[in-house]
Amino acid sequence: MTVQVLDDYYLLITFLITLGWQVLGFAIAYGLQTDTITDFWSAVNAVILAIFTLTAGGTYHARNVVASVFVIVWAARLGGFQLFRMIKMGGDARFDEMRSKPLKLAGFWTFQLVWIWTITMPVTLLNSPNSSSPIKGGGNVGFGNGKDGVGIVLFALGWLCEALADVQKYRFKSVTRPPRGAITDAGLWRYSRRPNYFGEILVWWGVYVLALGNTAAANDGARRALYASVVSPLITMALLLGLSGIPLAEKPSQQKYFLMSHGPDGGKSLEPFGQQRESDPWTRMKAYRDRTSLLVPLPNAVYRRIPKAIKSTILCDFPFYNFDEAKDGPAAIREAEDKKRKQSDDRA
Repeated sequence: MTVQVLDDYYLLITFLITLGWQVLGFAIAYGLQTDTITDFWSAVNAVILAIFTLTAGGTYHARNVVASVFVIVWAARLGGFQLFRMIKMGGDARFDEMRSKPLKLAGFWTFQLVWIWTITMPVTLLNSPNSSSPIKGGGNVGFGNGKDGVGIVLFALGWLCEALADVQKYRFKSVTRPPRGAITDAGLWRYSRRPNYFGEILVWWGVYVLALGNTAAANDGARRALYASVVSPLITMALLLGLSGIPLAEKPSQQKYFLMSHGPDGGKSLEPFGQQRESDPWTRMKAYRDRTSLLVPLPNAVYRRIPKAIKSTILCDFPFYNFDEAKDGPAAIREAEDKKRKQSDDRA
């Protein structure tokens, strides 16, 4: 039985559910001064939206079920892994300055609200009455068309890539226990510096394309809305490529190795590890950067031969991700020296 809730697209009700869930999460996180639940909480939010829209829509067509299950599977894996990782780490350094500042912490939770509501939009719209229920002019295109196949392949590849990358990095750090200065290059990390982000992007393109499989049966408004839900994979790419993903991970990681060579505590040699034979930390990082694709997993030999113009455009290895020793080095050294001086003064 199809249930109409506020609007025939389920956009308002899913926004209100997400708002309430994120407000509750913020209250718990701020009240207990904890950041352990952040990623897990958002993953549960995605599960709630997928189950609610599927059951409220009451149209259990194969495509609706598969798309909803995809969101649940993605959320269960990511949320479970992140909760496990946060418990093992004892917290997240990103929140060190937020815990005592409610406005900054509220800003993060607001960001999560928009993120979850937006990325799940293709499934929300697919499950809505205007797309799948004949009562509202929707219907069902038989499952198994070309868009379904492409969507399933993209999701499966993305999910496997993201899951493997997370497990391989965790094992490298906690099981292999490499010597100081060893760069994570196990499994997929040998062919991509950020394979987890590559997988995440594929996941949401897969969900979007799968939802498009029903456009021929949806009414005109729902059809336009389904195409417009491309905002889901696009916002995922925008966040990972331009805001909270690679920019916060790549350049700071390279800076760490530069300071290991040139900072106030630098100058120590590294032990050889696998194909990482360079003893100087910054030289080792540059060698890894030069042979390893930033996002799209590629064999090292292939990546080396690709023209720089293609690397910095099609392959998304944009120059501003890289630490420039001439441009960024002096400021990084001064900052490290000031930090060391302050720590010395505090101890005194």
